Amino acid sequence: MYNNMGPQPGMPMPQANTQPSPFGNPFSGPGSGLIRSGLGAYGEKIFGSSSEYVQSNISRYFSDPQYYFQVNDQYVRNKLKIVLLPFLHRGHWTRISEPVGGRLSYKPPIYDINAPDLYIPLMAFGTYVVLAGLSLGLYGKFTPEALNWLFVKGMVGWFLQVMLLKITLLSLGSGEAPLLDIVAYAGYTFTGLCLAVLGKIIWGYSYYVLIPWTCLCTGVFLVKTMKRVLFAEARSYDSSRHHYLLIFVALAQFPLLIWLGNISVNWLF
Repeated sequence: MYNNMGPQPGMPMPQANTQPSPFGNPFSGPGSGLIRSGLGAYGEKIFGSSSEYVQSNISRYFSDPQYYFQVNDQYVRNKLKIVLLPFLHRGHWTRISEPVGGRLSYKPPIYDINAPDLYIPLMAFGTYVVLAGLSLGLYGKFTPEALNWLFVKGMVGWFLQVMLLKITLLSLGSGEAPLLDIVAYAGYTFTGLCLAVLGKIIWGYSYYVLIPWTCLCTGVFLVKTMKRVLFAEARSYDSSRHHYLLIFVALAQFPLLIWLGNISVNWLF
């Protein structure tokens, strides 16, 4: 009654009409090994060049953090003399370079007195916070919250100093200095600041002599450093603009250090 459309027993199944691709499979056959090796070499070249580009830019702008902690006692003593008494430094201010891996690199601080480090800035910043807390305690104003505010105030001052140096470099077309170099140079501000705060603790009136001296020495140190070290890589040079920016950096130290040296629970006073 019903027609059975399925295959009948004993009847052969119809063969599917499969035609080979005119191009074949490029990943199988006699030339597959050559194609795979070519693609692998091309991919390795792309990823290798990308990795080298990333590493070169990281080392260019951020450097190796371990580099900034290669110091010894002799370096620390001599560096403090340069920062606190830059007028007495009779040597050169340029950094010592050496070829490393086919390109020029700078010697670490332990071998170069003009190299930046992060050991002194971090120790000076910590000392500044401790001395500021001690100063508040002597006046009966110490609280944990006040110490936290002083810590934040110091970090803001450090950040402002970094931005000042960075913007100055960018305005001259030299934004290629490693960021940690600028952070280190900006952090030397707290060395003289510690001396001024300590003088205020010992004898209050000495602060009014030490803080202008600290501002002046910090300004001279940064001017000489930026002139001989950071500006050395400037792509464009304008003598008059160069000098005006250096003067601006030196003068900016007075309001910044006076603000940081005023130990109080207020931000502005």
